[in-house]
Amino acid sequence: MYAPERQQEILRLACEGGRVDVLSLAEEFQVTAETVRRDLKALDRAGLVRRVHGGAIPAGRLAFEPDLAERESTAADEKDRIARAALAELPQTGSVILDAGSTVARLAAELPLDSELTVVTHALPVAARLADHPGIDLHLVGGRVRHRTRAAVDAWALRAYGEIRADVVFLGTNGFSPAGGLTTPDLAEAAVKSALVAAARRVVLLADSAKHGQEHFARFCALADVDLLITDTTIPPDARAAIEGTGTEVLSV
Repeated sequence: MYAPERQQEILRLACEGGRVDVLSLAEEFQVTAETVRRDLKALDRAGLVRRVHGGAIPAGRLAFEPDLAERESTAADEKDRIARAALAELPQTGSVILDAGSTVARLAAELPLDSELTVVTHALPVAARLADHPGIDLHLVGGRVRHRTRAAVDAWALRAYGEIRADVVFLGTNGFSPAGGLTTPDLAEAAVKSALVAAARRVVLLADSAKHGQEHFARFCALADVDLLITDTTIPPDARAAIEGTGTEVLSV
């Protein structure tokens, strides 16, 4: 198990049990106590746990990652408008990467029947919506599937995205801000999202305004890496100005 995966599991155990201790973690993961202390130090620096004598407890500001069903029902109207607006960013023909996420899945459902595109995705819900589309040449990227997001992660997914160059990627995120960039709770998801950004000539972020200012554990790119943010109209004017100051175009719908 790699250190980021172990730290993610330590974080989960801390959330579920309210506390973790060094010796128990060392035994569970078959590593030294010093290795566990380094993991706890990294999580403490990220503000996700607070170190106490002999172990750690979850930080007070810790937010849990919502599951797919919960995200689907949150800000549904805003996400529908964002997805419909994103249709204008599709190439006439060419290649598109669709990220995991509830808003991106809505975009997949909105693709016109006369679309003729090569679509690459690692998200099972997106692939399921496009599997019978008559004009889509669908490529499903494999890997370990995270139950919470139904998305493939880890080495297989990273290797596949490292081998392609698409016209545009439609990206999802759990949080975004000019200072914090784009973030998500899971390190493995963040690694794949970072690979998506590198694999496309144009990056379009689909994110409702409630995600503005939120910062999560794993950062996967800067706002300056995003060409266009499509969001809803409730994003504050000062926030919009700050985002545009990074070089990112903002479309509010």
